[in-house]
Amino acid sequence: MIPDYTPGIALAIQFAVAPALLLVGVGGILNVVAVRLARVVDRARALERHVPEIDGPLRAQEIAELRVLDRRMKICHASVGLCTAAGFLICLVVALLFVNSMMDRGYDNLVSVLFVLAMAALSLGLVLFLTEITIAMRVVKVSDAYVSRGHGRRHRD
Repeated sequence: MIPDYTPGIALAIQFAVAPALLLVGVGGILNVVAVRLARVVDRARALERHVPEIDGPLRAQEIAELRVLDRRMKICHASVGLCTAAGFLICLVVALLFVNSMMDRGYDNLVSVLFVLAMAALSLGLVLFLTEITIAMRVVKVSDAYVSRGHGRRHRD
């Protein structure tokens, strides 16, 4: 015989699955942004070690790159913070959905507000991620000597 509370638990788990899957996606996004942040930090550290050894135009160019890297680090950090906040809010949504389903506490409005806040935080985090990628693409210039222009073919040596 199935206890009376079993259908309620099953329903609570069903309600919690969609936000939990969203949490997996947020984790993937956090992984990508964290890897980008680590690469930017590594590049900045390498330049900081190199700058004191050089003079002239190359030094000015590397200092300018350090400024851009600093900006990119700040943007990535903010993106990680917002995506982490979204993940935390989604965890609260899952917990409250489960508690509300089991105890009927009337958390419906709170769950809705937390979900909207989670989506807003995630959206802003993704916008910052796109901003960081855009900055990176604007700064990196590949010489025409190494990139084929037109017809989709690469030059051979």
